[in-house]
Amino acid sequence: MMRRCRSLCLIILGFALAGLPTAAEAAATENKVLRVVPHADLTLLDPVFSSIVITREYGLMVYEELFAWDSKLQPQPQMVASWTTSPDALTWRFTLRDGLKFHDGQPVTSADVVPSLKRWMGRDLVGIKLAAALASLDPVDAKSFEIKLKKPYPALLFSLGSAIGQIPVIMRAKDLEGDPSKPITTAIGSGPYRFNRDARVSGALTVFDRNPDYVPRSEPADGLAGGRLAKADRVEWRVIPDAATAAAALQNGEVDIWEQPSLDLVPMLAKRSGVRIQRLSELSNQTMLRPNSLYPPFDNPKARLALAYIINQADVMAAAFGDQQFWRRCNAYYICGGPYGTEVGTEDFKPDLAKAKALLAEAGYHGEKLVFPSTHEIAWIGQMAEVVADEMKQAGMNVDIVWADWGTTTGHLANQGPPSAGGWNLFVTGASGATMHHPLTNLGTNMACDRKNFGGWPCDEHAEALRQAFLDADAAAQPAALDSLHRYLASVEPYRVLGQYDQPVALRANVTGLLTSPVIVYWNIDKN
Repeated sequence: MMRRCRSLCLIILGFALAGLPTAAEAAATENKVLRVVPHADLTLLDPVFSSIVITREYGLMVYEELFAWDSKLQPQPQMVASWTTSPDALTWRFTLRDGLKFHDGQPVTSADVVPSLKRWMGRDLVGIKLAAALASLDPVDAKSFEIKLKKPYPALLFSLGSAIGQIPVIMRAKDLEGDPSKPITTAIGSGPYRFNRDARVSGALTVFDRNPDYVPRSEPADGLAGGRLAKADRVEWRVIPDAATAAAALQNGEVDIWEQPSLDLVPMLAKRSGVRIQRLSELSNQTMLRPNSLYPPFDNPKARLALAYIINQADVMAAAFGDQQFWRRCNAYYICGGPYGTEVGTEDFKPDLAKAKALLAEAGYHGEKLVFPSTHEIAWIGQMAEVVADEMKQAGMNVDIVWADWGTTTGHLANQGPPSAGGWNLFVTGASGATMHHPLTNLGTNMACDRKNFGGWPCDEHAEALRQAFLDADAAAQPAALDSLHRYLASVEPYRVLGQYDQPVALRANVTGLLTSPVIVYWNIDKN
């Protein structure tokens, strides 16, 4: 026991010493520094090139969007001061607010806005849908630009404020002149914080300094909307891979925030003086079992539907997240508890092996091997995969889990070839509630037949027509459109919803101002 304690103490002491400022950083210690344990290291500096969550968090520190989702996921103006709409809702003119400057001191103009939006509309799920409705996008003058649509598009402002996938941040036009297939690396935005490239230590440290020239909006902060007040002079993301070490650092006051504490440590942390636990979003995260719709048996909707009668959500979620205070059963594609969280069409989804076996037989499945890539590197994914595979075997399915690190697994999942030649049949993953809560943003119910949708690549033109009908509907028609869409999705199962879970944030008790938002942000946060 003494040897074990001594080892842990040395780990904690080593972290504390590593956290001491260098001579070059000494001046920063006189200012207010917010020290954060992020969920991952920052490796990519372009939030329009990649949908990686840590890159999105970085993007919201350094850049801004024209609109921003509030805590209710409703779009509010951010870089935009005002806008007008023609009576037919086809022409929209936007004017930028005063005080917008890039970190190099140059003003933000419509000449920056237009190419930024066009680049985003060529890459992102939400942007691509907007591009399909777009007739033209042009500057009017230095502070104004105009969007003309082919048809009314009710989701326009919601799209311009998107906080999921590749987000539509505004970059300098000159940074967009290079190879469009390569990410931007300049990291010069107009947001409340500046990326400190000199302080960056790969795998260990990312630093942001308060932007003294930033002019926030006057409205109170609300989600990602409102005034983005940088109350800390400096924000440091300190990577600590070991959960026990991160927990000790938080308890000792060596860090102020642990972004994604291990759920098995949360009950212990909640009892510690000087530490509190806070939920980030009102929407829970969603977990899924995603079949590959390109190849048998899951190219047949009946085989996918069989999964709804094989998987016991309670077994899978308990294995992954333990105490039920952190998870719940749910069959809604668009998140139980969200504005579109209907479960219509799924009323009989519960374990029924006889029904599942009948559906598999109708789909032509006769025990062929199913390749199931997964990982233990993200513990809950591996734990879910084990339970799912066991339940599928009970239904007579021949499942072969291929274990690897997460990087290798994601590389495997990008392969669109047949399972017998390096491809795969199904995998477990998850996504945030903000991502999955809406038919426009939910990557799993995008069934476009272009093989550019989320891995699994389901193709269903009728599903896409129903999804488009929802997007085109006004507020009065949306409930009926949603009902039709969800009923159909439940019959063809683009993926099996496994349930929902909450990932809280752990903070020191003296830290205030963490916003309820779809993505964690570090403006508005203060510490006493």
